Amino acid sequence: MIKRTKINDLLRFDTAVDEVVVKGWVRTKRDSKGFSFIEVNDGSCLKNIQIIAESSLNNYDDITRLTTGSAVAISGKLAESPGGGQKWEIQAKDIQIISIASEDYPLQKKRHSDEFLRTIAHLRPRTNKYSAAFRIRSELSYAIHKFFRDRGFRYVHTPIITGSDCEGAGELFRVTTLDMENAPRIDGQVDFTEDFFGKEAGLTVSGQLSGEMFALALGDIYTFGPTFRAENSNTSRHAAEFWMVEPEMAFCDLEGDMDVAEEMLKYLANFVQENCAEDIELFAKFVDKELLNTINNVISSDFIRLPYEEAVEILENSKEKFEYEVSYGKDLQSEHERYLTEKHFKKPVIVFNYPREIKPFYMRQNDDDRTVAAMDILVPRIGEIIGGSQREERLDKLEARMQEMGLPSEDYWWYLDSRRFGSVPHSGFGLGFERMLMFLTGISNIRDVIPFPRTPNNIEF
Repeated sequence: MIKRTKINDLLRFDTAVDEVVVKGWVRTKRDSKGFSFIEVNDGSCLKNIQIIAESSLNNYDDITRLTTGSAVAISGKLAESPGGGQKWEIQAKDIQIISIASEDYPLQKKRHSDEFLRTIAHLRPRTNKYSAAFRIRSELSYAIHKFFRDRGFRYVHTPIITGSDCEGAGELFRVTTLDMENAPRIDGQVDFTEDFFGKEAGLTVSGQLSGEMFALALGDIYTFGPTFRAENSNTSRHAAEFWMVEPEMAFCDLEGDMDVAEEMLKYLANFVQENCAEDIELFAKFVDKELLNTINNVISSDFIRLPYEEAVEILENSKEKFEYEVSYGKDLQSEHERYLTEKHFKKPVIVFNYPREIKPFYMRQNDDDRTVAAMDILVPRIGEIIGGSQREERLDKLEARMQEMGLPSEDYWWYLDSRRFGSVPHSGFGLGFERMLMFLTGISNIRDVIPFPRTPNNIEF
């Protein structure tokens, strides 16, 4: 039996081959007198390969009934194509029809809107745009693991189900086995001691707290997995289920944290450019004409680093009309972040030392008692793509901050233990994986870089 060859590999062949086997799906078919032209794609790359099916084939009548979306297996000769637009074609010796797609197959040659394709998310990977997006997603995943492994980081799998709210914002999805229509109660409240875990549990919003424990044992670690946020937001930048890359580094201050984050962004952008050139070209041509310039700007720039207070001053003095007010003590909005990166500096920006009131409990308090050692990396077109901080390693400061924010210390006893037993300065950050994909493809809606998006009122597929 001749081994199947992927189209991506076939197109790189230097010489003709007498016998190859390709399996894939019909994109288009055109019948002529005595033969048919069939365009087949197997998902391995953007390009199709043309199949020449002559009428002398035993099942030629069945071949003429092939429809878009039908699955076929072709064996034949790989030969130079006399037609323009392609180097190779396959002169079929045998075509096995694996299945015939129904005539109402919804993906036809015309371009479909993103909104329509979200309604058939189970089929949209078969389109050029989405097959390219998800090939890039696969390569970007590999690049993340390679970046950290090459630098001596260890990969840690942190829990999906958790009893702690890392961000303290109360946006956990509850996980329970109780019958909520007949739940056990104490003083009118649900008695979670009767639940599966014996206490309230939820889906994780971050692997950070668990990751810190391993950084304080293994040195440099990273987590990379799904996270969840029960935030009722229908914006193009938010989803209820998304993936996060979260490194944690022992003996690392905020400056070192920013160094690693900047290096990682440049590495990932360069890796995808080199290894997904054809797919990136599609997005540069049809989605965002400035995409390549934007990516190259990140790769080649030294990121601007400025304190939050200076960023606010620049925005207040900009004479730009913003929808959201700019003032010290308020978080920066996407429009503010994009102004800094696209108009003022025209390159990526790292804003650091945020007011403590707008940041979570675990961030290290600066000596001014007003700010914490936090940083956000902002990039053109996306805004914030990374958020990180030096963690508070001092037990007394951490306990005081938790008490101030109303976080029960008994729920975080294990986290506090890490500050009792060999605490050291350490830092980390979180990269929104989907936001990185949006940046690298020019896709403007997070729903279009996730295979099956989970958003308010949407859990289809």
